[in-house]
Amino acid sequence: MNVDIVAATAADLNEVLELLDHNHLPRAEIERHLGTLLVAREGERIVGCAAVELHGKAGLVRSVAVDLPHRGLGLGIQLTDAILALARSHGVKTVYLLTETATGFFPRFGFRSIRREEVDPAVRRSVEFTKACPASAQAMRAELG
Repeated sequence: MNVDIVAATAADLNEVLELLDHNHLPRAEIERHLGTLLVAREGERIVGCAAVELHGKAGLVRSVAVDLPHRGLGLGIQLTDAILALARSHGVKTVYLLTETATGFFPRFGFRSIRREEVDPAVRRSVEFTKACPASAQAMRAELG
């Protein structure tokens, strides 16, 4: 598997939206975060993505997705490592996420389940929290220190 993780461009958006749809992940306002959206590219094809919304010293990890044929090969780990490094480079100290299906995946990166009320207020005001993700989604937090 020869995959490169690179910054997304506007030309990548349709493929990213398709990947999010196939993975049943919210697509709301992903285009607003193009500057902090990464894609995993195998040749000309996008086979994974991850993004972080910046909210001052807090960040919201979102849209971590890998297409089905590439799952189980470590690409989700590589994408998550890359998006956390990108968040750090922007001065983010604490990252949050919402998940319905991946509570077992994210602890390896230091994420722990928390109550929604414990999430940074700026992140709680995001579309991801207020509209895109259901109330049943588990909030998680990790310190990037």
